[in-house]
Amino acid sequence: MLYKVCRGLLRFLYAIFFRFEAHGIENIPATGPVVLASNHISVFDPPTVGIKLDRKVQFMAKAELFKIPLFGPLIRNVGAFPVKRGGVSKDAIRSAISLLEAGGIMGIFPEGTRGAGDGMGKKGAAMIALRSKSTVVPCAIIGQYGLFRKMRIYYGKPIDMTAFIQDSSSDVLERLTDAIMNEIRTMVHQRKGK
Repeated sequence: MLYKVCRGLLRFLYAIFFRFEAHGIENIPATGPVVLASNHISVFDPPTVGIKLDRKVQFMAKAELFKIPLFGPLIRNVGAFPVKRGGVSKDAIRSAISLLEAGGIMGIFPEGTRGAGDGMGKKGAAMIALRSKSTVVPCAIIGQYGLFRKMRIYYGKPIDMTAFIQDSSSDVLERLTDAIMNEIRTMVHQRKGK
């Protein structure tokens, strides 16, 4: 219930202040586990990735955020779960895989930090997607979070995971990470001028 209330409020605020648009929502499966893998340009990105979708999108968040009075309990209640600074813990990975195996949606920023979308991706997103046999949907956030400046998110077509799921070679995570990042970069560069 709290998630729906927050999502409705953010949809309204984003529409007014960021002239927010979402494209490609039809590429998100209506059911089953989904990893939304996006570029990361701002602290506003987690709501940007999820607010236009009818399904609940959950994220890992820095453990320090959960210690902030009022804010910590709020993000926990809307589905965020903690990850320790300096690396993703086994508990965080287990939480992510459990969420996905239950048919949920997880948003993740494969670069691990904010940037232009041209950085190297970390293998965590690929590993979580493979272990949970999730659909991976690349996303591109375009724009700058300035008042009344247009923000857009594009959801790309799901990455074909068949070959990766059946592959047991030692570099499968690296190749899947590269495939995810290549899709994100391509979408960012194609959409920036529009």
